[in-house]
Amino acid sequence: MTTTPQKLYALGQSLWYDNIERRLLENGELAAMIARGDIYGVTSNPSIFNNAIGKSRDYDGQLAELARAGHTTAEIYDALTVADIQAACDLFRSLYDSTRGGDGYVSIEVHPDLAADTQATAAEAQRLWALVDRPNLMVKIPATQAGIAAIQSSIAHGININITLIFSRQRYAQVIEAYIAGLEERIANNLPIAQIASVASFFVSRIDSKVDAWLDALAEQGGENAARAQALKGKVAVANAKLAYQLFKESFATPRFAAIAQKGGRVQRPLWASTSTKNPAYPDLLYVDTLVGKDTVNTVPPATLEAVKDHGATQLSIEAELAEAQAQLDELAALGLSLDKATDEVEHEGVAAFSKAIADLFTTIEQRAVEFR
Repeated sequence: MTTTPQKLYALGQSLWYDNIERRLLENGELAAMIARGDIYGVTSNPSIFNNAIGKSRDYDGQLAELARAGHTTAEIYDALTVADIQAACDLFRSLYDSTRGGDGYVSIEVHPDLAADTQATAAEAQRLWALVDRPNLMVKIPATQAGIAAIQSSIAHGININITLIFSRQRYAQVIEAYIAGLEERIANNLPIAQIASVASFFVSRIDSKVDAWLDALAEQGGENAARAQALKGKVAVANAKLAYQLFKESFATPRFAAIAQKGGRVQRPLWASTSTKNPAYPDLLYVDTLVGKDTVNTVPPATLEAVKDHGATQLSIEAELAEAQAQLDELAALGLSLDKATDEVEHEGVAAFSKAIADLFTTIEQRAVEFR
C-alpha cells in the first residue's frame, strides 16, 4: 500500500522530519521510518537539540565520559550533536546515493549567536562541514542580512546549505541570488557543482501567529474593518508561501540558471518550515495540504507527520488560487498592516529563540558535567 508520504514524493514533494533524538537513532525507529518511506531527510535546530538533550537522560553516558575527560561545554555540545547528525547521515546514505543526492540530507545549524557576523558564520559552516564529514550533510545558515554573504561563500566552498529563517519574499530573492552566485563562482574557478545541494527554508505558521494578533486587535476595535480583519485570519502565511513558490519557479527558469544547469547545477528547492499549526482553531494540516508542490520539501515535527500519514492531502495545491493569495496580501496592506514589519519581527524573534535554546542547553550541559566530574 502506498502511504501519503510516498504519494507526496511521487508528486515532487519530500517530507523531511523536523526532529532528532539519540533514542530514535539507537532503537531503530529512525531507520524504520526511512525504510517505510515516511521521511526523506531530517532537519535539526538548537531548540530540537535542547529538547532532545535537556529533557532526557539519553546522552548521559557520552556526556559523563566527555566531562570526566575535561572537555569544555562547547566541546561537549559539539560531540553530542555531531554524533547524532553523523549517525542520521549514515542511515540516510543509501537514500542519498539512490536519489543521486536528490534527498537523504540531514541538517545541522550554525551557532545562532553568529547570525549578525558574515565571516564567523561562513567559518562555522566550514568547521561543521569538516567536523561531520558526510556528503549528505546540510549546514543551516539563517537568512539574516549578514547570512546572505555567508551563503554565497559557503556554496562557493562546495558546502550543502540549508538557508533557514526565511520569512519574506524579498529576503528569499536574496537567498536565491546568493545560491546562484555561489555556483557561478565555482564555475568561474573550474570547480564541480553537480554534487552541491541547497534548500531555502521558508517559515510559514509564525507569520500567521504574528499577523493574526494584529488582525484580532483590529477586529476588536469594531467598525467597518472588523469583519475584513477576521476574514483574513489564517490566510496570510499560506498566501505569502504560494507567492514565494512563484518566485522560485521564475528564478530557476532563466537563461542564467539554464547555463548553470547545463554544468550540473541543481535548483535550490523551497522547504516549507514551521508547518505545525499553532492555532488550535485551524486545521492541523493547514500548512501542509495547501503547500504541496513539485520540487519542494516540507519538514514536519512528529505530530504533524502522524497527521499527514493519517489524513494528509495528496494532490498538488501550491499553485491553486494564486490570484486570491495576492488579493489577501493586498487586503492586509489595505487594512494598514505591514507584512514587511511582520517578517522583520519574526526573523529577529526566530534568531533570539534559537539563541535562547542553545544558551539553555549549554546551562544544562554545564550542570550535568558538574554532576559527572
